Amino acid sequence: MFKVFSRSDVGLVRKSNEDACRCGILSDHAAWAVVCDGMGGANGGNVASSVAVEEISETILSGYREGMDGDATRELIASAINRANEAVHKMAGRDVNLTGMGTTVVAAIVSDSLVHVAHAGDSRAYLILSDGIHQLTTDHSMVQEMVEKGDLTEQEARKHPQKNIITRALGVESSIRIDYSETLAPEGCRLLICTDGLTNYVEEGQIFALAKELGGKELTERLVALAKSAGGGDNITVVVLEDQAV
Repeated sequence: MFKVFSRSDVGLVRKSNEDACRCGILSDHAAWAVVCDGMGGANGGNVASSVAVEEISETILSGYREGMDGDATRELIASAINRANEAVHKMAGRDVNLTGMGTTVVAAIVSDSLVHVAHAGDSRAYLILSDGIHQLTTDHSMVQEMVEKGDLTEQEARKHPQKNIITRALGVESSIRIDYSETLAPEGCRLLICTDGLTNYVEEGQIFALAKELGGKELTERLVALAKSAGGGDNITVVVLEDQAV
């Protein structure tokens, strides 16, 4: 049996919250979530993230069927993101105030002991198990590319002034390239999806330490509070999908 928890907070510096998220239960053995972090234009970030979340949510909720196999689940998530990309891109093309808007995206379905994750940008998904925390996504960012080339260490990357420059986003182009993964989800696991307003301020070790002590609802609240206490310079969104089978 799954339970889902979410919290989105404007943080301590920004005037508006350009993050958006939705999550829910699909069946006794399946849950879903989508998290977006918007960018661009006077109101573009708010619009891009909210439109993307609504489009993806609608597609997943209308298209999911109990017992879908891995290929069908992958196709459903990809279709949802592609529809959202088209909607955001077309809207930006119709309104000069929204030109160039876009959003990160992480969309996930946990079903039949598998975690299906698709993403673009630097919002992240983590699988939390009894033995540790495992990042399921790789940031699409300029800084991450520098890390992979050996030009920066992970620690240097955390403080780099260009850390916010992402190399992929939903809605910026007429088509979107996403990364997709399937990972085994043992009983009792948790899936954490978050924007960089959390990961820029809270270390993975801190997340895992709290996860060992707290239930899903308390974990979402404490992680947001921890990011704010560490500076809260960005919007913060945290979603936890929790398997309560054990």
